[in-house]
Amino acid sequence: MQRQHIKTISFAGLGLIGTSLLLALRRAAAKEGRSIEMIGYDPGFGPEDIACITGTFGLDRFESDPAKLYHADLIVLCAPVVTNIALLEEIRRHAPQGTLVTDVSSTKSTIASKAGALGLDFLGMHPIAGREQQGYRAAAPELLSGHLLIICSGSGMPDAGRAGELLSLLEAAGCVPVVMTPEEHDRIYANISHLPQLISTALMNHCRENIGRSGPGFASLARLSGSPWNVWRDIVITNNENIAGELEAFAECLSAMAAEVRTLKLDELESRFRDANRLYQSLQEGVRP
Repeated sequence: MQRQHIKTISFAGLGLIGTSLLLALRRAAAKEGRSIEMIGYDPGFGPEDIACITGTFGLDRFESDPAKLYHADLIVLCAPVVTNIALLEEIRRHAPQGTLVTDVSSTKSTIASKAGALGLDFLGMHPIAGREQQGYRAAAPELLSGHLLIICSGSGMPDAGRAGELLSLLEAAGCVPVVMTPEEHDRIYANISHLPQLISTALMNHCRENIGRSGPGFASLARLSGSPWNVWRDIVITNNENIAGELEAFAECLSAMAAEVRTLKLDELESRFRDANRLYQSLQEGVRP
């Protein structure tokens, strides 16, 4: 067995993704016959939550003292992205030399730039996973298995040191890693994640007078409108240029479709439907078109 670089992992934030990652990494380590101490903190936790996370969910230690929380081989930032960025200063003050810092934020460029300016050993990542329920009680190691995990390491996958060891654990947990630069990540996910959220929000507001008469199709399309603003506020702040560009491009697409409907250009509309049907089928089959 290669020398174990990661013996302690600290989680700043113990919500759905953070706790699911904790469980997945613990299971992956156990498969390899390894023991990793899991430390964590969440400012929203009361005594009952602490008892549950350290009992049912297997956190080894709930730690509120930053000097002790960040004394780890690997620190995983699992708060909203603006909070994660703010925590980097605290980590620089308290973390030992060589500690690897990673995060599960939905945007990557701003936090990667800040970490670089502070001289931290940073590897951004974004698990493409989630579920309707929120909070640590809905967490499960299977939540990440079989799903994409974006690794923002630039030119290639890390294969040495703590970063390489983390990637090995994530693969053992069933994650499907894909490498991107932080800039590529933010541009792509503005298109396939941030744009759909804002479309859903706009749709619900646009149709507010008639939603009491809507059916399940409308509910499916509007599902994302239930997402919390406190999470999306940070995403908009840290990826506003990409998101605004996607909204403008989509507005042009809607305008073109409106003109086709008004003038009954049915061939053009049929072509759009056929393309969308094909792409949807590929999505359902798990094929990357």
